[in-house]
Amino acid sequence: MNPPVKVVLCGPPQSGKSCLREGLKQAIRRIPNAPYPLIITANPDGEGSWFAQTVQRNPDEATLYKTAYKTKFTTEFAVVRAEWVKNCKQPLALIDVGGRISEENKLIMQHGTHAVILAGDMTKVNDWLGFCLDLQLKIIGVIHSDLYSKVDKITSISPIITGSIHCLQRGEDVSGREMVQTLAEFLVRMCKV
Repeated sequence: MNPPVKVVLCGPPQSGKSCLREGLKQAIRRIPNAPYPLIITANPDGEGSWFAQTVQRNPDEATLYKTAYKTKFTTEFAVVRAEWVKNCKQPLALIDVGGRISEENKLIMQHGTHAVILAGDMTKVNDWLGFCLDLQLKIIGVIHSDLYSKVDKITSISPIITGSIHCLQRGEDVSGREMVQTLAEFLVRMCKV
């Protein structure tokens, strides 16, 4: 049995990491014989794996629950999430972390195996690359989250996936987007190697 693939979705705040997480989950679930992607919400922003479907159904209800579930990013919060990541035995896990380079994220991310950096502000990417490499995470993607574009652009798939994904907004199904599909297929292949 292959060791678990634990992919940290990281990058600056407001880049669309939770939207990407949901899109990847849906895209992976449609790939025949793909492992079920376990979602670990390691961000105290209140947007658990339930959020995307709730916002599609009832945006006001989603906002109400998000506010109720939002907590502070404390060491105690991070220690619990770090244990979840460390003890994860599922073949594939997607770990959605907060948008800050911090001791809390360091605790959580140290137990990951790979990272995808998603950034609306590409000037912040080098900081995240350094942070991930210090934690010995293998970078498998650096993606520009382009809110105003109308199409995805894939500029490379090897040695890492690079390019852009367009308009990651809450409540939209992004699972069919070219970048999401490419990344989903890549993750499934990683689990089968």
